[in-house]
Amino acid sequence: MANLALRSLVQTYGKVTVLHGIDLEIEDGEFVVLVGPSGCGKSTTLRLIAGLEEATSGFIEIGGRVVNNLEPKERDIAMVFQNYAIYPHMTVRKNIGFGLRSSPLSRPEKDKRIEDVAALLDMTDLLGRKPSQLSGGQRQRVAIGRAMVRDPAVFLFDEPLSNLDAQLRTQMRLEIKKLHQRVGTTIVFVTHDQVEAMTMADRIVIMKDGFIQQVGTPSEVYHRPANTFVATFIGAPAMNMVTGAVADGGVRLDTGQQVPIGAELDDGRRVILGVRPDDLHLDSGAPVLSGSVTVREPLGPETLIYVHVEGAGEITAKADGRLPPDVGQVVHLGARPEDMHLFDAESGEAL
Repeated sequence: MANLALRSLVQTYGKVTVLHGIDLEIEDGEFVVLVGPSGCGKSTTLRLIAGLEEATSGFIEIGGRVVNNLEPKERDIAMVFQNYAIYPHMTVRKNIGFGLRSSPLSRPEKDKRIEDVAALLDMTDLLGRKPSQLSGGQRQRVAIGRAMVRDPAVFLFDEPLSNLDAQLRTQMRLEIKKLHQRVGTTIVFVTHDQVEAMTMADRIVIMKDGFIQQVGTPSEVYHRPANTFVATFIGAPAMNMVTGAVADGGVRLDTGQQVPIGAELDDGRRVILGVRPDDLHLDSGAPVLSGSVTVREPLGPETLIYVHVEGAGEITAKADGRLPPDVGQVVHLGARPEDMHLFDAESGEAL
């Protein structure tokens, strides 16, 4: 295992800058997820760590040594790709063992390591099968096993669950999390799916346009987002955003509602009030927003309701799944002051 550090990492392609001086410290044994929309630079960052691309400037350190000039095989890392990239003509045993082809270990030592990894991944009974005889999840475990058998200092995962169906993705998320808890190896995991990030990570690195927007635990980025991008990217459905201005120690929303959230800011300053759908409650004694229900989405124990609010557009809230309001019904939504978020209207930064 090893710690990993990125220092002022820049990557350009011609006149296009993909990474703008990334700085990141990952502790030994930590599970860190890089998440963001397409084109944010997360996969480029992973490829630079792996040595598949050469950084324009900046440094990459693994285990305290700068690895910029080292070949991928010299960096003591193993990478699992979105595409399983396993050999169809080889058995599971040979596919897993392929990661040891250049190892100085003896044949008995290699066999033992293959057996140990197969047992860890619950694949002992599958060692004699070909990939065509495996399910999608089993093939992904073979790819993970081929990386694990090398016993690397750092695991790199590049959207490894993207090709799986929804149920299998949920299962594999749990398996990878359990695997990390057992082996404790440093993991850097790239995904565009914020649910994967929230459920798997010790810390999440949220990226946009080649910049890191926030680094924190799942709880920190959800409950204390650094800016409006993080607030709307993390959480499904996204945080509701309503513009307004500071007035009389609170915020007067563009809807006309005065929200007494104790803002210690200059009157007249333009702000954005953010409230997550989970924190908006129907028929509150202190309504923040009022409007008519336009759409309902039943989810079993709860129902998502979309409410048209004059001056704010469409607002999302959650209602009891047993007695949701009807489409067209006027509802009043309220939230506790401690559940509201304030952002600067110009910069988007949290206040």
